[in-house]
Amino acid sequence: MNGLRLPLMMIMTVVVLVSSVAATRRPQHLAQQPTEDCEYFVETGYYVCDEFLEFFETRGGLEIFGYPISEAFNDPSRGLLVQYFQRARMEWHPYNPEPYKVLLGLLAQELGYCRPPINAAEIPPFNNSLRHYFPETGHVVAYAFLDYFNEKGGLDIFGYPCSEFMYEDGYVVQYFQRARMEWHPEVVSGQRMRLTNLGEIYLSRIQNNELPQLVEGTALVTRLQVSASVRHIITGQGGRQIVFVYVTDQLDQPVPGAAVGMVVRYQSGDQIYELEPSDENGFTSHSFDILPAPQGRKVIIDVTAMYDELTAKTQTFFLPWW
Repeated sequence: MNGLRLPLMMIMTVVVLVSSVAATRRPQHLAQQPTEDCEYFVETGYYVCDEFLEFFETRGGLEIFGYPISEAFNDPSRGLLVQYFQRARMEWHPYNPEPYKVLLGLLAQELGYCRPPINAAEIPPFNNSLRHYFPETGHVVAYAFLDYFNEKGGLDIFGYPCSEFMYEDGYVVQYFQRARMEWHPEVVSGQRMRLTNLGEIYLSRIQNNELPQLVEGTALVTRLQVSASVRHIITGQGGRQIVFVYVTDQLDQPVPGAAVGMVVRYQSGDQIYELEPSDENGFTSHSFDILPAPQGRKVIIDVTAMYDELTAKTQTFFLPWW
């Protein structure tokens, strides 16, 4: 199995959270009765049945979807039967033609992880077999990300790319409408590309947003988290760079109004920038001119976010090359 296994205790914690909120947030929830067309996953305590099970088994199984973390239930906000997995949300669209009755939710897009399209000058040639441009969203999929995209189901599984590949949380990653790919070079054998558990992230966001005590606001933020990425990992000796920053709280909820600053550490001296406060999605960004730097030497960017008396720090970088 190429997907990442969560420790049993963490999985059971997710199960408890999902179960405890189900009665309040899903009044139309119907307990799923197992049939002969069901499979029970002891790791999380849920069944996957019928069309969802067929989709699971024929479209990648645990590697793509992870374990189920909810039963199938009627989601009143969508008017659809849905089921959450660690990395995806399956949706039953009964009026769609085959084979599109089961679709995957656009989790990365709904979570606000997508980035603006690239500039026209950055679009690769049409016949470039290593880098494919998607005009629908204005982004490029390249190299190992493109191989994985093509091998594991393409648009049906991942949707269109909604960011470029970038350095984030210690890995090179890329966002798609339905998924986030992570490149793990430390893996010695087996699949180095992994998928983020967006289903877990999305479920926790929905649950937290609907708990009354979490809607009251700022006083409930007890811990700050910040992640950062750059538009261009490899650059020339000039041009423009953009840093994207995402600020969340201890529950992975976006934190609006956080003060964000960054220091770009060139060999010739530090450049300090103050960013706009994070917006309602916890997001902010800043564009700056790239200064001359030694070829092939990382330029580190230290990012600091502050909210009330809380502080969080992270790093990203880019690599001047030509």
